[in-house]
Amino acid sequence: MRLFYKCKKLDFSSGGESIVVLREQEAENQGINPGDRVVLKWSKNKTIIATVEVSDNKVDYGEVGLFEEIWKKNQIDSEDIVEIMFYSRPESIKAINKKMLGKKLNYEEIYSIISDISTGKLGTIETTYYVASSFIKPYSLDELYFVTKSMAECGEKLNLKERVVDKHSIGGVPGNRTTMIVVPIIASLGLSIPKTSSRAITSPSGTADTMEVLAPVDLPVAKIKKIIGQIGACIVWGGAVSMAPADDIIIKVSKPLSLEPYDKMIISILAKKVAMGVDFLMIDLPYGPTAKVHSLKTAKQIAKKFVAVGKRFKIKVAVEMIEAKQPVGAGVGPALEARDVLRVLQQHKLRPKDLEKKSIYLAGKLLELKGFCPKGKGQKIAEKQLKSLAAWQKMQEIIKAQGGNPRIKADEVALGALNYEMHAKKAGRVVAIDNKVIEEVCVNLGAPREKLAGIHMHCRVGDQVTKGQKLYTLYAQTDGRLQLGLIAARNKAVVRIGR
Repeated sequence: MRLFYKCKKLDFSSGGESIVVLREQEAENQGINPGDRVVLKWSKNKTIIATVEVSDNKVDYGEVGLFEEIWKKNQIDSEDIVEIMFYSRPESIKAINKKMLGKKLNYEEIYSIISDISTGKLGTIETTYYVASSFIKPYSLDELYFVTKSMAECGEKLNLKERVVDKHSIGGVPGNRTTMIVVPIIASLGLSIPKTSSRAITSPSGTADTMEVLAPVDLPVAKIKKIIGQIGACIVWGGAVSMAPADDIIIKVSKPLSLEPYDKMIISILAKKVAMGVDFLMIDLPYGPTAKVHSLKTAKQIAKKFVAVGKRFKIKVAVEMIEAKQPVGAGVGPALEARDVLRVLQQHKLRPKDLEKKSIYLAGKLLELKGFCPKGKGQKIAEKQLKSLAAWQKMQEIIKAQGGNPRIKADEVALGALNYEMHAKKAGRVVAIDNKVIEEVCVNLGAPREKLAGIHMHCRVGDQVTKGQKLYTLYAQTDGRLQLGLIAARNKAVVRIGR
């Protein structure tokens, strides 16, 4: 039976997914349930796949309500007629069911899932089930390779002629914005290091959020290729390009659930490295009781998978596992982290030495991995590029090429924020700084959406402090947000002081 409906434009947005609304009783009569997928067809060759919702008051009988994602993109007007056909159960659904039962999938099954996520054939609900399935039984190495390959194959590839190096942090530690220092150090030596970075998922800022304080990161592939051709480097948001598009959709469904399984993390990182054509990859894998990875044992297991899967793509991977008991750098939040990065690159007197030291270490190890220099010589070379301001000059080129102000000063980026100082209630030694609480406070302050929001730390683990000494400062863009951050900071201890 062919079903025809009159269109009705609805003033609703799903945030990306194509959704249509049918009258509840009418949908039931046709055997269509909420959450089912249907094909909308109009003219001879125009079709889309959408998810069904039902309502008793948004549409009348014989009408189909269209969310903005449909009628705006496809230029459909109210009163237009569309044909609706039930979308048969795709092979990808069968594969997801199989995975949820703990069974292994072959490449064709995995490709069907990733391809259908990329093209919108699978909706938010089905994609969420797929993400959750990795909790039931971890992927085998073959499956990790299959998913990574599928993600890369379903999107654009950069296809650079040069040998490409890259550095990537798995996140989970506040601050730790080493990538924005390592990239200009490496690029200042003439190596190609195109960097696509992520936005925050459950943290106060991702590399892309922080870089966006200095320059636009939402650039098309053609622009990225032009910048790389000119200066050998970029720091852009991976979600702005269609590299591994399924990964960006999966990140969206993972965010509200605070889900980031380790296998998914490995796939997410490596798929985009494959698409970028990376040949040498340094992974920064911090671990600690309040980090994303809690123990060295788990870190070693993850590192082993990174190296094994990377090898199948002919990517030489090295993993640096460094214990993280506190933030790296002083600032947490987009603008405050950007200030730290600029202070290191500009060799400011207030630069955070721990961020500088770790950046030099990772840059040196990456140079050695590439074979640019003998083992043991990389850190001296990296330090020289930083101290001579050659790295800052390269960062200025990157900022300018991406549309930012290359003359920006470190202390300018956090101007205009409201702030509130938190002081020690007793004298003693700082015995712990809780990364998870810092993230919680920063999110309540408005990070990462509000760029000025965050925390600046004035103490480190092991410091002796006196009663009334400044421990950290809260930053916010509005008084309301500052008050919310204060409530969060007073609810749980950011800094623990002992004897």
